[in-house]
Amino acid sequence: MSANQSPAGQPPTATYDSAFLKACRREPVPYTPVWFMRQAGRSLPEYLKVREGVPMLESCMRPELVAEITLQPVRRHGVDAAIYFSDIVVPLKAIGIDLDIKPGVGPVIANPIRSRADLARLRDLTPEDVAYVTEAFGLLTRELGATPLIGFAGAPFTLASYLVEGGPSRNHEHTKALMYGDPQLWADLLDRLAGITASFLKVQIDAGASAVQLFDSWVGALSPADYRRSVLPASRKVFEAVSGYGVPRIHFGVGTGELLGLLGEAGADVVGVDWRVPLDEAARRVGPGKALQGNLDPAVLFAGQEAVESKTREILDAAAGLEGHVFNLGHGVLPTTDPDALTRLVEYVHTQTAR
Repeated sequence: MSANQSPAGQPPTATYDSAFLKACRREPVPYTPVWFMRQAGRSLPEYLKVREGVPMLESCMRPELVAEITLQPVRRHGVDAAIYFSDIVVPLKAIGIDLDIKPGVGPVIANPIRSRADLARLRDLTPEDVAYVTEAFGLLTRELGATPLIGFAGAPFTLASYLVEGGPSRNHEHTKALMYGDPQLWADLLDRLAGITASFLKVQIDAGASAVQLFDSWVGALSPADYRRSVLPASRKVFEAVSGYGVPRIHFGVGTGELLGLLGEAGADVVGVDWRVPLDEAARRVGPGKALQGNLDPAVLFAGQEAVESKTREILDAAAGLEGHVFNLGHGVLPTTDPDALTRLVEYVHTQTAR
């Protein structure tokens, strides 16, 4: 039973009536809930202090450190949900893929996957592979109480792009070459990654996640036709695998204005929107029956409080007619963001939307 459901005849769980989960379910809220992608991490001095000398991947595998980092922005900013501190390549590392997260670069894969023989390296993920995740969630849910904890994973396309390219890529030439040149191998690769991703999300939900977000960071590089043909089946498989838990499922990608309807079609309950599309227009593209999340440009936080409030007001006005709205940035918190600007933003959204 998930953190978002209650057995028949029993009272709701502590997080069930939170503003965040109500917004995800498209129910009336006392105010618009706020959380930030990448809120747990690099913009906070307390994060830099506890991470000092600890490599990124190692920090994701220390439950007490993960719990501390995850809680830091909840304490500091008063956000309405915590997001589990981890990285999208953690499940790949857990099944034995030789990779590292290099500072200033990102995930780097020692031996890229580009042939059918390489598929054998992608074995199934078991809960035992990520026991540290279960332990960290246990620590966090006890500490968070009524504050929801969001679990997350990388979507099959984005994981595949890292595996095929060998690291971050501007043009995704190897990824697209495989997708167009060997469609069956591509489909098998994404199907395998969908199974791994679904298993990783199930571990998090079983351990207490109140919602899950699937990050498809690079999928904006595709046309709608390519997404529908070559990506949608795998993303849908992930969402369907966790549908029985009843937790809200959020889907987010960067530069996905042309794909918003398809992101919802994949099975999301909440569609994340970056800053390039106004929320009222995003709602038109997504269609009814979905909540939206977003969508302040992270760079606006460098412009001063007056500008932040003005741009935030525009977003809140655009969201006024939505079925459900979770305020967020249109991508992650930038590393040199002033933490106080985030704290003020949370307070401003709460104050402006209090009902």
